[in-house]
Amino acid sequence: MVELHFTVTEADTAHAVGSGSLAVLGTPRLLAWLEAATCAALADDLPEGSTSVGTAVSIEHLAPSPLGALVIASAQVTGREGRVVRFAVSARHTDGVVVARGEITRAVVDVERFLGKLR
Repeated sequence: MVELHFTVTEADTAHAVGSGSLAVLGTPRLLAWLEAATCAALADDLPEGSTSVGTAVSIEHLAPSPLGALVIASAQVTGREGRVVRFAVSARHTDGVVVARGEITRAVVDVERFLGKLR
């Protein structure tokens, strides 16, 4: 399991990211932190010239996080099928309050082949 630590700043709020009007952690930023945890969990296992891309997300944002809160985002691999990797993800405050939980799926891709599809 990988854990990453983040502190909620003004730039992370729902108001700042356009997902609401409150000065609390916005769901889009929370998702980005959870995805960062999945990327970190895969970092040492990627073949040369490969990366991973997100393909599916299902999260519940369960509790608000105020400015200055420390949020611990975690990701654990729950399954692999070929190039597809599934993760259980969660986020919590340092006092144990669960901020979010869910699942993220990523696919391992060859960077050059993937970028070649942009034409």
